[in-house]
Amino acid sequence: MFNLFKKKNSFSDATSLLPVATDIHSHILPGIDDGAPNLENSLHLIKGLHALGIRKSIATPHIIGDLYRNTPETINAALDKVKQGCIDAGIDMDISAAAEYMLDDHFMELLQKQSPLLTIHKNILLTEITYTVETANLDEIAFNIITQGYQPILAHPERYFFYHDDYDAYYRLRELGFLLQVNLLSLTGYYGKGVAKAAKFILKKELAHLVGTDLHHGRHLAALQDKGNRAIFDEYLDGKKFNDLDNLSIN
Repeated sequence: MFNLFKKKNSFSDATSLLPVATDIHSHILPGIDDGAPNLENSLHLIKGLHALGIRKSIATPHIIGDLYRNTPETINAALDKVKQGCIDAGIDMDISAAAEYMLDDHFMELLQKQSPLLTIHKNILLTEITYTVETANLDEIAFNIITQGYQPILAHPERYFFYHDDYDAYYRLRELGFLLQVNLLSLTGYYGKGVAKAAKFILKKELAHLVGTDLHHGRHLAALQDKGNRAIFDEYLDGKKFNDLDNLSIN
């Protein structure tokens, strides 16, 4: 796959780090989605990521048509607050912002109008689908995204329960043109046994190009800090290569 952002670590001791130095999926911007509610909480989460070895964080607040209608303006305004907060607090973190786009009618309208979309790097676009029911026209949506010049990433495919009885779905997602991003905490059973099993399958079969924290709040941070959980990251991620955004394939 691709180059690691940091050298191999031993994750077995109390000071061990996360297996990547760049986090490409988090909800650390204040007050604009279901992540950090305010700047104080944002800075707490960012300090925690820094202590775990993260040096670049790409915040990806939700854009969901019927819930979080964020725009480049709302996201960049929140980003400016966080950047200044980090300067004031002396936190040496490279922070940027993109978005996690729900593939809903609102997204398709943005795509049809060719509205500028917030990418995590170059034309790499982080997307998600609803947890409740499988998206019937995902092939058509993927085609439209790619023909507009974007490379879609599907966030946390292991968390969509409707794929748990058919792991071939993960191969089909790749065939549709999606890069796959696994949540670190999925490996630990944080979201349930079925999610953990699916995440381990995706990683063992080398179907994922990216991992992320999907950090929303202090409970997520505490789980990432847990020594036992970091031993699981060691088991499934150590020696593998993720998050090299410069070398991801662009359609």
